Amino acid sequence: MYYLSTRNSNCKVTAAQAIAQGISREGGLFVPENLPKISLDDISAMLGTSYNDKAKTVLSKFLTDFTEEELNYCVDSAYTDKKFDTANISEIAKVGEQAYLLELWHGPTCAFKDMALQLLPYLLTTSAKKTAPDKEIVVLVATSGDTGKAALEGFKDVPKTKMLVFYPEHGVSNMQKLQMTTQEGSNVSVCAIKGNFDDAQSGVKKIFTDPVIAEELKKNNQMFSSANSINWGRLVPQIVYYIAAYATMVERDEIKLGDKLNVCVPTGNFGNILAAYYAKNMGLPIGKLICASNKNKVLTDFISTGVYDKNREFYATASPSMDILISSNLERLLYDLCGRDDKVISDWFAKLSKDGKYQVGADVKAKLQSDFYGGFCDDGATRETIGETFKKFGYLCDTHTAVAVKVYNDYCAKTGDTTKTIIASTASPYKFTENVLKSITKEQLPSDDFAQVEMLESLSKMTPPESLLALKNKKVRFNDSITKDQMVDKVKEMLQ
Repeated sequence: MYYLSTRNSNCKVTAAQAIAQGISREGGLFVPENLPKISLDDISAMLGTSYNDKAKTVLSKFLTDFTEEELNYCVDSAYTDKKFDTANISEIAKVGEQAYLLELWHGPTCAFKDMALQLLPYLLTTSAKKTAPDKEIVVLVATSGDTGKAALEGFKDVPKTKMLVFYPEHGVSNMQKLQMTTQEGSNVSVCAIKGNFDDAQSGVKKIFTDPVIAEELKKNNQMFSSANSINWGRLVPQIVYYIAAYATMVERDEIKLGDKLNVCVPTGNFGNILAAYYAKNMGLPIGKLICASNKNKVLTDFISTGVYDKNREFYATASPSMDILISSNLERLLYDLCGRDDKVISDWFAKLSKDGKYQVGADVKAKLQSDFYGGFCDDGATRETIGETFKKFGYLCDTHTAVAVKVYNDYCAKTGDTTKTIIASTASPYKFTENVLKSITKEQLPSDDFAQVEMLESLSKMTPPESLLALKNKKVRFNDSITKDQMVDKVKEMLQ
């Protein structure tokens, strides 16, 4: 299988090249030349197998230049009981007659990003051995909270790699910030940006295509790659967990093989729900893809109108990992919907860069709306949903999962659709303790983060993750804070 660039369809690379490079040289994102198929027979063969075996089946369809031994090494190194607190890697909890929460946060950093970022270092280093065996890989990351820590944990002390993570200084929770700034590892660094996630993400993309930086890399025998979902190696493991979840639902007799499931995802950068779209187009029986946004509802508006417009007020919300106005992975979807016309994609995203907006044609809008439903909720509704879900089902959501639950409930009320639905549960509630506590109690909250953790444990009877408790006595290593205009200098400093 080969991969094309969304901005240059004549660019054709192997999976290893796509993963090692991260992003195409002209700024496009890599996508499969032809999407592989998965049949009901394939899913039937997965029933009763481990998560690792399911992952190998799916990944082998995309990573055709990896040997069986290489794929076994990557998967079995990533998904172990030393890294995940459940043998199933992910879990499914039923909340109501038709709703099922797919818990993707049982990994070392308590967020869904672990599902991909525990695997990516192995995919990346294996890819580099094939494509650039003598080079050191410099991994740049922009994070809205969860990707940063998951990437740092996955890449710490990995030979022949360096990693630099940029995060918005006031755009992450206290626990997310502590996770990153205390990170161990001799090859990692973390830096705050005086701005929002879009500033960090745009800055990283510009650095990838900066000719001066490219010359510096060449001189140092280094190459860039990315751990953000712009890297295909980040996205393909996310396809796995939707297919695995469908098989698990069949195994548990919640559905019959061939029954349709809807999927609801809280998303900002569009990667998590795009993975579900790809799974659907491979042949997985998925009905509606429900795209849940917080108050930064640029995706909701786009699905409704066909106009993508980032020229709007930016809100710092209780669900900070979704505080995004430029959804990078939307480019991959639009490349598919417009018939893989790289000139159209280049034109739209040039307009986004220049004017902050673009509009798709009626045909693309119709295709978009046939697959996707968009909804949003504000912080008040988010907290209300956490409280209601806890009171009704005894289930504690984090602030991002609650956005998806609320939008799912709105969708059902609006459409009357009773199709069983997988809702992506993206983080442990202990990563957003203050806002979760405010949702379930009116008691005065302690100011200390770890006292809040104790209070939440007492109220919920849910055991907090050991990895978060361990942060209490960790030393802060990274205190740098810079403007977005200083990002290039920070990268140059690291390259030395």
